[in-house]
Amino acid sequence: MFGMFLGAILPKHHLSADSRDVIKVAIAMIATLAALVVGLLISSAKSSFDDKDTEMRRMAAQAILLDRTLAEYGTETQQIRERFREILAMRIAQIWPDESKNKVAPEAIGRGEGIEATQRQVLDLSPQNDAQRWLKSTALQITGEMAGAHWLVFERTGTAIQWPFLMILIFWLAVIFASFGLFAPRNGSVIFVLFICALSVAGALFLIVQMDQPYSGLIKISSAPVRAALSQLGQE
Repeated sequence: MFGMFLGAILPKHHLSADSRDVIKVAIAMIATLAALVVGLLISSAKSSFDDKDTEMRRMAAQAILLDRTLAEYGTETQQIRERFREILAMRIAQIWPDESKNKVAPEAIGRGEGIEATQRQVLDLSPQNDAQRWLKSTALQITGEMAGAHWLVFERTGTAIQWPFLMILIFWLAVIFASFGLFAPRNGSVIFVLFICALSVAGALFLIVQMDQPYSGLIKISSAPVRAALSQLGQE
């Protein structure tokens, strides 16, 4: 609309054939840069989402592996396994407080009792043979990996997109669409099509930002893998 307004008030020599050629070449350069940046943003956001989802799934798999390792150790780990299951259930309730509304509380990831409590209990075990010593060592290794993954997930709760970078991209896109309006016929069909195109581009940027924030945006990491792991804990 701003481009159409400029097109209506600018003197005719500003919109001559030579002027149009120069403007189109300049806008084409900006459009190329914008396309490259949007592609990079999509790749970065998708990679960020996949990494965060993979970390959550890996932690779920490690939870099952830890429970099985402790089960192999012997009956003396029953209390540790029960406590570990309680901790995992509590963390799920904290991070996903309202599953029906697909709500996630990312601030809860770094709060409360974590895998370190289970690690301390495993350290207190007194193995009686080589098999138990190996199982204890394996359990400690798993808890160490889970502790590292837990804090890695906590550090990744923020966004990886730099907002100044995004604002410059939005400015480029606004200039491109203003150039469309500068030379476009002023009728309802053109305005409607340009509006739909602008809405589509804005929607793409919105989805990129949401995908980069899977703990607080519309596109969220599911609790299904962790809940599935919880259902497996305590089984023989």
